[in-house]
Amino acid sequence: MSNATYAAAGVDTHAGDLAVSLMKSAVSATHGPEVLGGFGGFAGLYDVSFLTTFKRPLLATSTDGVGTKVAIAQALDKHDTIGQDLVGMVVDDIIVVGARPLFMTDYIACGKVVPERIASIVEGIAKACAATGTALVGGETAEHPGLLGPDDYDVAGAATGVVEADQVLGAERVVSGDVVIAMASSGLHSNGFSLVRHILAKRDIGYTDTSAELGGVVGEALLEPTRLYTGPLLSVLADPELAGVVHSLSHVTGGGIAANLARVLPVGSWVEVDRSTWSPDPIFRVLGDMAGSTLESAEGTWNLGVGMFAVVAANAASSVIARLKSEGIPSWVAGRVSMAAHDLTGFEQGAKGVNGGAVRLVGAYAA
Repeated sequence: MSNATYAAAGVDTHAGDLAVSLMKSAVSATHGPEVLGGFGGFAGLYDVSFLTTFKRPLLATSTDGVGTKVAIAQALDKHDTIGQDLVGMVVDDIIVVGARPLFMTDYIACGKVVPERIASIVEGIAKACAATGTALVGGETAEHPGLLGPDDYDVAGAATGVVEADQVLGAERVVSGDVVIAMASSGLHSNGFSLVRHILAKRDIGYTDTSAELGGVVGEALLEPTRLYTGPLLSVLADPELAGVVHSLSHVTGGGIAANLARVLPVGSWVEVDRSTWSPDPIFRVLGDMAGSTLESAEGTWNLGVGMFAVVAANAASSVIARLKSEGIPSWVAGRVSMAAHDLTGFEQGAKGVNGGAVRLVGAYAA
């Protein structure tokens, strides 16, 4: 009798069906009346008839993954937070242009479908989608035996949002004298984990080891989920008293602090971000000490405590900060935009193909 079956090849379709069943309620909870067709279709349907109220609706889209942070989740067999990281990486790019996220899809590739593990990942995605007002309208779990190990997986996602054309945020709105507001991160977020893993490997430190400096298990400290900025920022943008005061936003992800801020500033402008306005979280200091390096040397890799920037009208900075604080986002003034002639030696000028402004960090971090 032939054993040339899908199961014999290492693909368990029944496990996949069980995983879908386990995640159904969490995913369905993100569905409002705009989502049609229910759960489990070949394609998600989203009613956009409300766009007829827009003068010129623009769709915004973003896609991303979580990177090698998943290796730590796998090592600890803890998968309930990695979904929030995914949503943060994808949806918080949508808000940067001022768009409201509408819906998201996810993709999980794994060596072996373990239904409870897959369901835990997707439940994390769904909870974060609900927190950002995003419908999780579809996804895919692909089993790749022989390509990935039984406990290996990777996650990715894509989202779509909408913004009125005359409300798009960006460098063209920024003027000299605008204030740069920094918003606190919750830790490493989802960038620079290849460096983190390299540092720990060099010190022969395991993810399940305990660290007094990190306040517990190393891996659990590293898995602190990415802070979500979309909800609070949508609240700021929708406030009639703050209409038009936010000129651009920058999500601090790969590339670090200066490069990401430079992308949303106009050519000819410059900003000096004052390090003394905040104290990087202990996790950055501990990792830096382990590596025998300075915090400054990691500014192009880690967010060092700043997850998002807002460039706002100077006369509204205090109001924006107060509103963000009320929404649970600690924030502060970290710099000011200038168009004056200046020696730009040592500045980061644009990034990722964007010919933007110039940014450098100055001073010393607060203790």
